[in-house]
Amino acid sequence: MTDLDPIIPDPDDRKDYAADWLDQAPVMADTASLRPVPRISVQAFCLNDQTAKVVEAAAEDRRMAKAHVKVHMGGIPAAIEFYAQAPTPNLMVLQVGSDAQKLMSDLDQLAEYCDAGTKVVVIGEINDVAFYRELMHRGVSEYLVAPINLYQLIGAIGAQYSEPGTEPLGRTIAFFGVKGGCGASTIAHNVAWSLARSYRNEVTVADLDLPFGTAGLDFNQDPLQGVYEAVSAPERLDETLLDRILSKCSDHLSLLASPASLERTYDYSESSFDSLMDTMRNSTPSIVLDVPHAWNAWVRKVLVSSDQVVIVAEPDLANLRNAKNVIDTLRQLRPNDNPPMLVLNRVNVPKRPEIKPEEFATALGLNVQCAIPFEPHLFGTAANNGQMIGEVDNRHAVSDMLGSIAQVVSGRSDGNKTKRSTINSLLSRLKRKSA
Repeated sequence: MTDLDPIIPDPDDRKDYAADWLDQAPVMADTASLRPVPRISVQAFCLNDQTAKVVEAAAEDRRMAKAHVKVHMGGIPAAIEFYAQAPTPNLMVLQVGSDAQKLMSDLDQLAEYCDAGTKVVVIGEINDVAFYRELMHRGVSEYLVAPINLYQLIGAIGAQYSEPGTEPLGRTIAFFGVKGGCGASTIAHNVAWSLARSYRNEVTVADLDLPFGTAGLDFNQDPLQGVYEAVSAPERLDETLLDRILSKCSDHLSLLASPASLERTYDYSESSFDSLMDTMRNSTPSIVLDVPHAWNAWVRKVLVSSDQVVIVAEPDLANLRNAKNVIDTLRQLRPNDNPPMLVLNRVNVPKRPEIKPEEFATALGLNVQCAIPFEPHLFGTAANNGQMIGEVDNRHAVSDMLGSIAQVVSGRSDGNKTKRSTINSLLSRLKRKSA
């Protein structure tokens, strides 16, 4: 037989294919109701090849094009071992067996390692209403009875982020320098890069300094479109347009660049950026806003509406005055939110009189989250090469500081998670041996 000879399928195989098609026909007929899955990280822990293939097939579907999907084998035990040393994704898919008691015990153990905001979809063999309700009570987002097809899986994942009343996916983190040139943009870009690298979740950097933004230079990107196109036609802005104007910096990091041009003026109203903020929140887990050093209606609106505000300052008198004005204003405008986070930059400049970080923070009624030392060679090298600090020297103390800021603004668990997880794992093994 040659490559050009027709392949005659076996009659029995044809019958099986038809039966499979008929089984999926009701689901396939309703594919129009499936919602696209936003930029999330999905990790599946399967027990058999059949489910693993369904997850892999779903990952190739156009509705899952934005998601990062990884498939592991081993079920919940493998997930517990994996997440004892790694951050959890936006969504986990867990295949479980038929032992309900063991499942509940495993879920409780896995919950010790789950970061806040992680959603869980369970695939199991038990078809019982009481069992389903118990899973929902324990925080499971959805339960699917095996065997499943790719349409059920895509629908279950998409529903977690598109159902009415669902909280926005994205968390907005605004970086604001209280004085021009204090390094807020550099810190914002490095923290965004650290977020994407450490947690392997999607991060979008939005450079809102339209005339003078530096994000394109820092990430060595020269996109043709960006923030200007997004805010100039808010009536056209949707997730499709946002995808088109985003510039990909790495596997998990995207950039919405500023034009950095003086060909036009950028006079915007208070609500000009509202549509952009809402669209990004609905499509990306983490949004880092590089807010320019200015004070107008839209800058104030962006700062007030952000989930977390990071104030960047240098330790001198002018910065202290400006920081106090900004922080007092934000406390008044955000009475029910956490106070802004304070980061001091360029500390210990030789021969420069400075306010001590402790005194600076006391005057503001805050704690210093991080005091980044004056390292002109490190920062200059990174800026000139279009690199991040962690790319130039990932062992430098400044790289660790930027990573600690990323950890706090992410809203995830503290840095002792790995140590606690390891200890808990050892204790559980000792208990099993003694039993």
